[in-house]
Amino acid sequence: MREEEKNRTSQHSKIQQFFRKRWVFPAIYLVSAALILTSVLWYQASNSDMKPVADQPGKAQTEKGKEEAAEVSKPVENVTAPALNKEEIQIVKKFYDSKASKEEQEAALVSYNNTYSPNQGIDLAQKDGKEFDVAASLSGTVLRAVKDPILGYVVEIQHEDNVTTVYQSLASVAVEEGDTVAQHAVIGKAGKNLLNEKNGVHVHFEIRKDGKALNPANLLDKPATAISEEAEASKETEAKPQEDKKEEKQEDAKDSEAAVPSENA
Repeated sequence: MREEEKNRTSQHSKIQQFFRKRWVFPAIYLVSAALILTSVLWYQASNSDMKPVADQPGKAQTEKGKEEAAEVSKPVENVTAPALNKEEIQIVKKFYDSKASKEEQEAALVSYNNTYSPNQGIDLAQKDGKEFDVAASLSGTVLRAVKDPILGYVVEIQHEDNVTTVYQSLASVAVEEGDTVAQHAVIGKAGKNLLNEKNGVHVHFEIRKDGKALNPANLLDKPATAISEEAEASKETEAKPQEDKKEEKQEDAKDSEAAVPSENA
């Protein structure tokens, strides 16, 4: 028994001597701090990996930046004729152009029910006069796809920058309102209508910017950005005759005043 008591006393004495050393407690403190710091960092890293991208500002901004970069680099489409077989179609009635000659303007009038109206687009027909597939000139969203008793089936497609394309005299349609269509996608078949029976099987094609009809023939095979430029040029052209007429009226007024004799005379 005395031997066991001596061994226990010896062990306690060694432990006490160990803890009395100066470096023991600082060492224990440093090891404990390192373990706590490691645990905290591991916990934060685990939560960060589990957090959705939308909740992480850095990643969200990066994803947004990638989307914006992709949008900026999106290629600009060229305006194309509304047919898959472009080489086989031709213009059978032109757009009514206020700057054209009198003969060209008369040829661009549409006659229906004893009335004449200017053609707001171009009429395209296949050279052999047969039916053909009508395709979207530009990518966009279908605003209307309806049947009109005079115009035939009509499809209207909305594009960027408040641009719309209109397709009339269709025998059938392959799209519905709200559909998203890609450029060159078939939207229907060319057919006949009552408004312009003389053209036979054809498609009436319009391009409008802010609701104003532009000459599609001036825009075919050009970038879609040219539509806005054409619209601005059209505004300037229309404004000039009005200014000229105003100046002519002012000149006529001056001439009239000069022609009236004064009372003193």
